[in-house]
Amino acid sequence: MNKTFTSLLASCLLVLTFTAHAQTDFKVTLLGTGSPNPDSQRFGPATLVQTGSQTLLIDAGRGASIRMWQLGVPLSRLNAVLLTHFHSDHTSGIADIWLTGWVDTPYGRRKTPFQVIGPIGTKRLMQGLEQAYADDVNIRLKDEKNPPAGIKVAVKEFKSEGVVYQQDGVVVTAFEVDHGDAIKPAYGYRIDYKGHSVVVSGDTRCTENVVKYGKNTDLLIHEVAIANLDALNGNEGFRRIFAHHTSPQQAGRIFSQARPRMAAYTHLVFLPDPRFPVPSVDDVMHQTRETYDGPLQIGADLMTFSIGETIDVKPFSPKQ
Repeated sequence: MNKTFTSLLASCLLVLTFTAHAQTDFKVTLLGTGSPNPDSQRFGPATLVQTGSQTLLIDAGRGASIRMWQLGVPLSRLNAVLLTHFHSDHTSGIADIWLTGWVDTPYGRRKTPFQVIGPIGTKRLMQGLEQAYADDVNIRLKDEKNPPAGIKVAVKEFKSEGVVYQQDGVVVTAFEVDHGDAIKPAYGYRIDYKGHSVVVSGDTRCTENVVKYGKNTDLLIHEVAIANLDALNGNEGFRRIFAHHTSPQQAGRIFSQARPRMAAYTHLVFLPDPRFPVPSVDDVMHQTRETYDGPLQIGADLMTFSIGETIDVKPFSPKQ
């Protein structure tokens, strides 16, 4: 092996090593991509962001704690939980993360206050949970001697758009979205770190603000809803739900205007009616392609995006 070839090989390995490091420095995992449907394949909405020294969770739907531990991430590692709005499918897992992350186990052992960030109403939510679980907390304080600081709750509420979290180079900006006239407040989030960014739409109708904050971002994660047209026409409840969300064609237009390096779906709202064919993931993709021709992933639980010079997308692969 000549010196020129050896030098070239070493240079290539260095570049590959650097790229791999850059990708793992900003990682986003779709913990839950479902809706209120009790679906074992799609848990409730929750997105884990691991960037730099920070581990953040956007929304805490059903089963978020289970998905975190499937990844081997202790619940106590969370620096903050950020809430988009107060629909129960986005918050039902927060008590589990708060309480289970405190117990003296490998997946727990939190010794500092549980930080929750969200719009006005977040403090009321967490105070209610503290009241509901006061007996459990008191028992564990006396019986298991868990550290008192680890069960405390630190809430930060915000009233409007702007930076809501900033630590070690990680900047999180909240922006308002439109989830319906009665569903306010409702927000999405943009996370910036070392020249890279991720936008999570939260629950929303087709909203210009998502385009504004998602313009040329690395990864734009958007919700989507789909239903059989005959089922929609015959079900008033379906029509009300559908009116609060974004169709695949509408989401495609948002992606086309924002032009992220990668677009992805989460919170797939399928509205099934046994009288009609149930929409599929393929239907979501096909309808999106009517208005968008760029890179697109249909999110699945535990799908991970590593962001760097490239965006590496990996489905979950359990350790053998």
